[in-house]
Amino acid sequence: MTMTELSKMQWADEIRRELSDNILGFWLQHAPDPVNGGFIGEISQEMARVYDAEKSLVLNTRILWTFSAAYRQFNSGSYLEMAESAYSYIKNHFVDPRNGGMYWMLDAAGKPSSDKKQVYGQAFGIYALSEYYRATGNLQALDEAIELFRLIERHGRDPIHLGYIEALAADWSATDELSLSNKDLNEKKSMNTHLHVLEGYTNLYRVWPSDELKHALRELIEITVEHIVDRETGHFKLFFDEQWTNKSDHISYGHDIEGSWLLHEAAEVLGDQELLAEVKLVAIKMAEATLLEGVDPDGGIPNEANHKGLIDTNKDWWPQAEAVVGFYNAYQLTGDSRYAAAAYHSWHFIQSYLIDRTNGEWYWSVTREGQPTVDHPKVGAWKCPYHNGRACLEMLERLEH
Repeated sequence: MTMTELSKMQWADEIRRELSDNILGFWLQHAPDPVNGGFIGEISQEMARVYDAEKSLVLNTRILWTFSAAYRQFNSGSYLEMAESAYSYIKNHFVDPRNGGMYWMLDAAGKPSSDKKQVYGQAFGIYALSEYYRATGNLQALDEAIELFRLIERHGRDPIHLGYIEALAADWSATDELSLSNKDLNEKKSMNTHLHVLEGYTNLYRVWPSDELKHALRELIEITVEHIVDRETGHFKLFFDEQWTNKSDHISYGHDIEGSWLLHEAAEVLGDQELLAEVKLVAIKMAEATLLEGVDPDGGIPNEANHKGLIDTNKDWWPQAEAVVGFYNAYQLTGDSRYAAAAYHSWHFIQSYLIDRTNGEWYWSVTREGQPTVDHPKVGAWKCPYHNGRACLEMLERLEH
């Protein structure tokens, strides 16, 4: 597949319509919580509002990031209003006034229901606040992002073996409650947390290129390449003890393709040409592994495998979104038309199977046969506008510029 200027323009038009009319339009209409304030914690696939659902840090920071980024790109007043609402709610309810940092979960009324300091959540605070600053110039938001960075470095960084511990207690002391969710291992370190600390630090470095952040970002890129990417297979290792002993043989194709472009972006923003050259090879290796092993004939990406084969053949919404960007990034790095074709094939799969033509937004997942799965929310603690919204925003920038 050769990406002509005409085909790029046509594809960008499709993406722009999907982003503005379906994704962002859905969240503008349905996410605000008229009962408890802020944003509703859960909406079912059938569009039933669950007003007593908990409100997650992940959902709220991702809403803030998405609408800040959308405002920065499109200058729409409705996007700015949504971002300002998210920023205000996070400041007033998620920020721990005694210990600093952000609570992991609130009840429906906005009171802490899980006050632990999940490093993954703090990283999304950095990601969202730095994007809000990029969009609005709000210096207080930048200061708050910097403070979160310093809290992670002070309390979450492992000074002996490097990297970051999964979680700490409310007062930043050690805790045994480490895992992100009931799907995750309760281990000291994970790929997922490091990937999103990398993402947050990268975005903060764009607007605050300090020496301390430069050192931390470089170290994190090097840790990812040395310990988290399996250089032989091109897959991420997922869970580790403190000394980086691998604790899982699972493969997450969505994280592999997402990580390929986020890792390259981090090295690009850092600006060290020698490190960037090394990371470019790693990113291509990861994209190639996903292309060869993790893409079905219909263009969709199954969720997980292990050394024996696929163990979760459903296709969640977020790996498909990340595949569009990840494969297109590999095309930009190599000029190899297979990656451009794979990116468009992923987009075609989304258009054919994942978009909910009745209720709007995207289904949580579909089966390998393309049927929507049941009992998954349309809005929830993890079902946010960030993966699909960001994929559209990224692709528009890449296709148009």
